[in-house]
Amino acid sequence: MIDIKLIRDDTEKVRKAIRDKNIACDLDRLIVVDDRRRAIQQEADQLRQQSNELSSQIGLYKNPKGKWYQDALAKGTTIEQLKAEGDKIQADTARFKLRLKELEEEEKTVADEFRALMLTVPQIPSAKTPIGKNDTQNVEVRRVGEPRAFDFELKDHVQLGKDLNIIDIERGVKLAGSRNYLLRGAGTMLHQAVLRLAMDLIIERGFEPMTVPVVVRDEMMFGTGYFPGGEEQAYRCERDGKTLVGTAEVSLTAMYGDEILDEAQLPIRLAAVSTCFRREAGAAGKDTYGIYRIHYFDKVEQVVLCKADEVESESQHHAIIANAEAVLQKLKLPYRVMMVCTGDMGQGKVEMYDIETWMPSRKAYGETHSASRLGEFQARRLNLRYRGADKKTYFCHTLNNTVIASPRILIPILEQYQNADGSVTVPEALRPYMGGMERIAAS
Repeated sequence: MIDIKLIRDDTEKVRKAIRDKNIACDLDRLIVVDDRRRAIQQEADQLRQQSNELSSQIGLYKNPKGKWYQDALAKGTTIEQLKAEGDKIQADTARFKLRLKELEEEEKTVADEFRALMLTVPQIPSAKTPIGKNDTQNVEVRRVGEPRAFDFELKDHVQLGKDLNIIDIERGVKLAGSRNYLLRGAGTMLHQAVLRLAMDLIIERGFEPMTVPVVVRDEMMFGTGYFPGGEEQAYRCERDGKTLVGTAEVSLTAMYGDEILDEAQLPIRLAAVSTCFRREAGAAGKDTYGIYRIHYFDKVEQVVLCKADEVESESQHHAIIANAEAVLQKLKLPYRVMMVCTGDMGQGKVEMYDIETWMPSRKAYGETHSASRLGEFQARRLNLRYRGADKKTYFCHTLNNTVIASPRILIPILEQYQNADGSVTVPEALRPYMGGMERIAAS
């Protein structure tokens, strides 16, 4: 959510963001509704003031023994005149209260529509963000590492997983349907090792480790910007008004909602490993092979809450990207960093980068990380604020990024580290987490 004042003061900039991000948003209707909302508030305030003033006068006309009443009689005003004026004031007060009740009922309807429309307004992207319609127009920032050249016939991760008995897609599908899988033996050990490596690195870099709920109230999904619009991608628990999260970002960002932090507490840097759930609605026929696009996975997520300062926010953004890159560098996996264009970045982002890791069997880089800077967008929805040194309150800036997500990252690990004999060498950085295991071979 962005500030309605910004929408009114710089409407054309907001219109451009709607076009550039290809977001469905009826800005004209929002402005009409806001006009009515403000008119209702203004009329209601005037009526309350008038009603209060008249209410204070009624007692004067209803108290014959009072000094004001006796003074009025002494000046020649008759009892009948005083009664008539008192009755008129009482009638006006009743009329004002009736009108106030009508306005309050209308105000609720208008407020509901106003909030619903406000939730559709996109964040204005940074001036650095490239304009584009989809991921084909994302811009490469840098490449790190060289893809390995193989002198033997390459196996993909599915074949490797089957031959080594570490990935079982058939039984995963039997248990839970398409886009499911099982990891077993050394596959599970490799999966856990990757998560532990990432968590250790992020803790060393000053992030507080957290264990958070993965089933949250729907308000948290609205607060972090996943609803409205993302309901079809989420696993819902409608009976309880809750949702299975697609990322720990939701819980980590929302945990301070409706609180006022102290500026001295910022930046707050949090990290959690959690299972993530995604329906992948609309992805029929897309990346159906293997474990690239699946319904559940585990992810180490990093979240930063910082001051409402563009320079600091941008600095924190590059810092969390560097954290993710550090994990890939420890794994010695080739990757590239992409600046995401307006049409691919989503509603709430000010700026967004993806990290794509080289996947030999795809002969291409595949997305493995996503780093987002959201400005005040989530904080306004969550009412997440801090009190500055000037004693004023401000909305925090929020940022998030994947540290690592598995089992997708197992695709480049298995394929990049495979050997001619069908075994897979365990990356050196993961061996301490796998009891010193150096190689995964068929048993």
